[in-house]
Amino acid sequence: MPGKQAFLNRIYLIPFVIASFFLSLDLSVSLVLADEKSPAKDTKQSEKNVKQDNVLAVKNPFPNRPKAPSLDGGKEWLNTSGEITLKDLRGKVVLIDFWTYCCINCMHVLPDLAYLEKKYPNELVVIGCHSAKFDNEKETDNIRRAIQRYEIKHPVINDANMTVWRKYGVRAWPSMVLIDPEGNYCGHLSGEGNRELLDKVLERVIAYHRAKGTLDETPVHFELESNKLKKTPLKFPGKLLADAPNQRLFISDSNHNRIVIASLDGKLIDVIGSGQIGKKDGDYKTASFDHPQGMALVGNTLYVADTENHLIRAIDLNKKQVTTLAGTGEQARYRSAGGKLKESALNSPWALAEINGVLYICMAGPHQIWSHKLGTDEIGVYAGSGREDITNGPLETSAFAQTSDITVDGDVFYVVDSEGSAVRKVDTKNKKVTTIAGTSDLERGRALFEFGDIDGIGEKSRLQHPLGVLFDKGRLFVADTYNHKLKTIDLKTNEVKTLLGTGKDGDALNPAQFSEPSGLALVGNRLFVADTNNHRICEVNLNDNKVTEFKVQGLTPPSLPKKSDDSFSPAKNTIAVSAQTVDAKSPFKISVSPKLPTEFKLSPLAPVKFSFTSDADPKKTIARGKGVVKGNQVVLELPALTSQSGTYLLNLRFGYCRDGVGGLCKQHSAHWKIPIETAAGNKTSEISLPLDLSQD
Repeated sequence: MPGKQAFLNRIYLIPFVIASFFLSLDLSVSLVLADEKSPAKDTKQSEKNVKQDNVLAVKNPFPNRPKAPSLDGGKEWLNTSGEITLKDLRGKVVLIDFWTYCCINCMHVLPDLAYLEKKYPNELVVIGCHSAKFDNEKETDNIRRAIQRYEIKHPVINDANMTVWRKYGVRAWPSMVLIDPEGNYCGHLSGEGNRELLDKVLERVIAYHRAKGTLDETPVHFELESNKLKKTPLKFPGKLLADAPNQRLFISDSNHNRIVIASLDGKLIDVIGSGQIGKKDGDYKTASFDHPQGMALVGNTLYVADTENHLIRAIDLNKKQVTTLAGTGEQARYRSAGGKLKESALNSPWALAEINGVLYICMAGPHQIWSHKLGTDEIGVYAGSGREDITNGPLETSAFAQTSDITVDGDVFYVVDSEGSAVRKVDTKNKKVTTIAGTSDLERGRALFEFGDIDGIGEKSRLQHPLGVLFDKGRLFVADTYNHKLKTIDLKTNEVKTLLGTGKDGDALNPAQFSEPSGLALVGNRLFVADTNNHRICEVNLNDNKVTEFKVQGLTPPSLPKKSDDSFSPAKNTIAVSAQTVDAKSPFKISVSPKLPTEFKLSPLAPVKFSFTSDADPKKTIARGKGVVKGNQVVLELPALTSQSGTYLLNLRFGYCRDGVGGLCKQHSAHWKIPIETAAGNKTSEISLPLDLSQD
């Protein structure tokens, strides 16, 4: 199985090792002053050599490379309206990200990719190639929801059969492949934490191909899966925490970047966080989080694993104030032992629990359990060597695999190791780690691939990427996330049984169906379940196992300020046209008929945006909005100009794709200066503008 071989080479077991990608790359690309000391040549000859000299001025960082393999072979394309070929991408620098959505290290790469996409919006195209580890991750709908949850803005291939993976010889999650604008394979890089290195390489590749004239800097447009999401009160809720004495339920509304407090009868008590992504301390309305997950309540202080900020936050529920307890706000890029609270970088804290004044933290990134004695200024590793595996033994030599939830029973706590599909027991008195469900201590890390959906005792049972665990009276409830089930474990016999769920992704209540449940809480006979992909909380009556939806009355999505629209900007070159005449009192149309490159057509899916202003006063906007595509024309509706004859400026942005529906759509901005006469009774109600893009 390719996945098993891949694991044996997974780079995050040997952090920050750089593969063959850069072995032949000259990172210090030198500038060559061609003929610097040569006698001056005549002007005409010099002009002929300008382009050649520009190319010679920058070395090709990847000379003599072979053509890249094709991208075909995937099951489906997501975050785009159709399949994309390397032919479509010609002229762009392409970075293929091979990932699987369970993998914490793959999650860590996403902010780096977003940074590079923002820095090189017209030069770089990132293609995600999702080559699944778990069976559940092979399903297109599940990948779609992961794309929405992780807020990915580039196209993704569902490489369910690992066809593209094999073509490119990939052996590790995550891995990246670089392809230059001429379609040449440059090499690959495995692991996380390489933003700066990638940035330097992209600068050099872009500089060379810009000088050579092989770089296409036309903006592109993709149909994102996020546009298909409806607004819901909760958005991918992660973890839950019940406070029975005060009849409260705390909900980490992860993708709304906030904590919701509800009464157990479904009334909204409070919302903590503005909803904006950030790490600002302050009161409930101004504080900000970044995809928070697990929580622990100690007295009147709520501790929160602010996962993507790599912070632990403390919330004073009396004063309604949020502060930062631990972390620097930056991800730890090395295997840290800890130190001072606010001087120690953390790595994806995912879940929290308290025992006798000690806060235990599931630190998913380094595959460890950390601890902090409340009231002190220290935080550090409690258990786990940092090697990703499922091995038992003393605290310091045991190994975990992406610890994702924690629950307490006296001096013992239990954690789920999502990547190892196992449930572990940590004895704080005897300082020992054991496994109570799933496999452990197998050779060469094979325990990480022993997953499934099998009820049974201890090592005979199988789970699939569980994310939730909860102790209750001699048993554990487990959110068996990728099996879309709730299971129980009898702690006397270690027998695993299915409680609810058909094993199929869904949202029915009878029979109960879930979609990647990940958080659990319990009050009396009421079991609350964060049904993550269904954007809801379910309630199970443990007397009869009937399931209902727990709705929070009055809860609405956060009201966020609208982002400025930076996708619409004026074109650089103005097209002058002859004088036009329109009726002074009637609305009129402007139609643009672009002559497009061969095989391309206008895309009705790509946004059409325009602004229409006065040349005499460009700050005065006559009209601004969206146009429509009708056949081979872009049509704009404009208001009557009354008697305002003069010169007007039209700025237009539209998209065109291969055959009109291709996965990669190019965007073009054009700018016209149009003299317009207004005349009462004139029958002209439309201005036609040609545009030649056939050479683009």
